[in-house]
Amino acid sequence: MAIATTNPATGRTLKSYDPMSDEQIDAAIERTHLAFQQLRGTTIAQRGRWLTAAADLLDADRDATARLITTEMGKTYAAARAEVTKCANACRFYAAHAERMLADEPADAEAVAAERAFVRYQPLGPVLAVMPWNFPLWQVTRFAAPALMAGNTGLLKHASNVPQTALYLEDLFRRAGFPEGAFTTLLVGSDAVERVLTDPRVRAATLTGSEGAGRSIAQIAGRELKKTVLELGGSDPFVVMPSADLDRAAEVATTARCQNNGQSCIAAKRFIVHTDVFDAFAERFVAHMSALRVGDPMDEKTDVGPLASERGRDEVHAQVRDAVEHGATVLCGGQQSDGDGWFYPPTVVTDLTPRMRMWSEEVFGPVAGLYRVSSYDEAVEVANGTAFGLGANAWTGDPAEQERFATDLEAGNVFVNGMTTSYPELPFGGVKNSGYGRELSAVGMREFCNTKTVWVGQGAAPAGTGAHAE
Repeated sequence: MAIATTNPATGRTLKSYDPMSDEQIDAAIERTHLAFQQLRGTTIAQRGRWLTAAADLLDADRDATARLITTEMGKTYAAARAEVTKCANACRFYAAHAERMLADEPADAEAVAAERAFVRYQPLGPVLAVMPWNFPLWQVTRFAAPALMAGNTGLLKHASNVPQTALYLEDLFRRAGFPEGAFTTLLVGSDAVERVLTDPRVRAATLTGSEGAGRSIAQIAGRELKKTVLELGGSDPFVVMPSADLDRAAEVATTARCQNNGQSCIAAKRFIVHTDVFDAFAERFVAHMSALRVGDPMDEKTDVGPLASERGRDEVHAQVRDAVEHGATVLCGGQQSDGDGWFYPPTVVTDLTPRMRMWSEEVFGPVAGLYRVSSYDEAVEVANGTAFGLGANAWTGDPAEQERFATDLEAGNVFVNGMTTSYPELPFGGVKNSGYGRELSAVGMREFCNTKTVWVGQGAAPAGTGAHAE
């Protein structure tokens, strides 16, 4: 795939870049390695000042950066502005809380026959981040902010269709005051990832992307004995039970499915509705989906912009057509748009069966699958009946059901009577084929730290003793 900015609303390529040479890659890794030697010796307070400066720059750059994001991957300008603000808030969160998150944790010294015993969190070194295009600023920031605060440095291999956003991020942290090379963008294709990850100066990797890309990274890192964190997408369920507030559930369901033009790993994709309220929910949901306005992402009145690539748009349509050919019913949408740009209408498909691709595959566009179930147990069975386990939503007014869903849904994130989203305060990640490890919160920050046990004895042994034990 070419490293280029191509506007999804028009299909026109605006700017292209040559991939970095092997020599340029090696030089970038060396800069990042040297920056780590410097950054690890700075105080948390100093890193916090630099990260706060990055937040201030994000605020100042918000409008221009949002226009760039919209131009590169097609999300609405309003959504892009919100993404920039979210990144600034996350930077401030880690600047404010990193000292507490990284503080030494005392252990029971007496229990381990020590004068002092504690756990210390220290950085690992340069971390390779392989990131996707759908949240081109946020996906990177949620790794970079805690990693830099912990004293790590970053090498970014961003998606090839958002090169200008990738370069902006390198410049952002440089302007904020971090040492030269502390965060470096590599303009390379996926074929260069193995070269970077096998370099001994690179100590770990994080990836947000496809299941195939995650398997590849994990395989390489496994051979090299390097830590990885993988977030590999999902096919999130959105369960609606009879006691749910149907008006609110249908409204949130529409946002949950069509946020980011339907291109979100944690977007609700499978809407599993109890038969007692199926028709009432479906009527409301289809009305909301049909009312969404598709068009120019820079227009304030637009709800859904284009998909990020022609291939992505064609794949979504192929999944819908496959469902129809095998007996599914389209309640709204389902027609590929003519004209310029890679647009696809909000679509609701029902009467789905395991023969259809939509039953088991993630649909990365504004297409909802609607499933009818007859009981709580069947709802959980359908919700868990996928290889993915990133997020899950459950709508019920019954406190006992709320508690059961929190336990029974196989996902890294369960949101009851709300829409799955990410917060700096909460761990984020998945189970099963959605990956492993966590981002965000103190848990995410410590993923790329050496969790070091420190044991301090009672002082020098008396003369003439030499006994020791394991």
